[in-house]
Formats: sequence, C-alpha cells, structure tokens
Amino acid sequence: MTRTDIDAVVFDVLGTMVDEPRGLTAAIAEAAPGADTDALLVLWQNHIEQQQDLIVRGVRGYATADELDAEAAARVCEHAGVTDFDVFGRLARAGRHHTAWPDAAAGLERLARTFPVLALSNANRSALLHLTANAGLRWHQALSAEDARTYKPAPGVYRLAVDAVGTLPERVLMVAAHAWDLRGAQAIGMKTAYVRRPVGDPPGPDDVFDWQCESLGELAEALGAE
Repeated sequence: MTRTDIDAVVFDVLGTMVDEPRGLTAAIAEAAPGADTDALLVLWQNHIEQQQDLIVRGVRGYATADELDAEAAARVCEHAGVTDFDVFGRLARAGRHHTAWPDAAAGLERLARTFPVLALSNANRSALLHLTANAGLRWHQALSAEDARTYKPAPGVYRLAVDAVGTLPERVLMVAAHAWDLRGAQAIGMKTAYVRRPVGDPPGPDDVFDWQCESLGELAEALGAE
C-alpha cells in the first residue's frame, strides 16, 4: 500500500493529538485544590462517555460537547464542594486548553506537505477552534461531530470527513489513538492507522488496522511523507 492509495489523512484530536487527561487533571486540580484529582477525572470522563453513548444510541437528544463538558464540570464541582461560579466556568472550558503531544505539530506538518490533513473531533466547532489554536496544530480543514449532531463512533461523523474530501472511503485514512474510533472508521470503509499514546485505547486481539505506529513521525515515514 502506497501514499498514492490515500487522498487525505484525517486525525482524531482528543487523546490522539492532545493530552486530554493531563489537561483535565490540571484544570480539576486548579478548581479543587487538595481534592482527589484522579477520582474526579474518572467522574468527568465517565459522564462524557455515558452521555455521548446515549446520544449515539438515540436515547438522549443531541447536546453539544460544550454542554456535556459543563455538565461534567458541574458534577466535579458538586463532588468537590466547589461553589464559586467563576471557578466552575473555567473548569467547564478546560477542553480548550489541552497540550499537544510532543510529536503532534511536527508530525502533522510533515504529513501536510504530502496529503490534505483534516481534524475530525467530537469537540464542537468553537471548542475545536480554540483547542487546536492553543495547541499549535494546523489543519487544512477541521471538522466537528457537531455537524452530524451525534458523536463518534456513529457512521455519520466519519462520513463528514469522506464527504469533505470528495472521494471514496477507502481512499481516506483515519488516524487515532483509540481502537474504538478506528473501528468506527473501518465500519464505513476507511483506512485506519493506530498511533500509540499513553492514554489511548489500544487495539484488541481481533483488531486489524492498516498501520500501527509508535508516533506520528513513524506514520509519516510509513506513508512516504516528505
């Protein structure tokens, strides 16, 4: 398989390009000094995952990622005894300030010299704008699940990327640190590349992805990027 088989490269953002758990942990520690940040992070993550799953399954009506983050922040503040509204507001916007992984910007820039590169994120449009700007990431196009009014791994989210590129699914490569995300892309026929991150969802024994790499630099090399 060569780079001529690929018309564009699509990247998950949260966890793949930025260290989301680290950013949330820092924001929680600032909002609730002395609290059990690990437990509060799990509380936040579980709320987001559960609510997104309900939306994907049609059990709950669509709510933006900003709205879900505000709900998660409210739960964290309640458990930690935080009542200051300004503190709550800063915590609810924590998703806009995550730090990029060390190889993210350089790897993205290298791949962008050979392929159109797109972001495809569960973050809503405004959050994605600020998140990628603050992390120093540059895309040819950034797509939000908000436009499909659902969340990954719903097929409609991945079709946003395929439709934006204007090609066949098998000519679009989805890059993620989450096996569940890549399975969703595979389900509509996209090519897949797993990039290992300390916070990702690693492939299971039955997963077969087109590439498995330790870094974006390794992926760029495998794809023959300049």
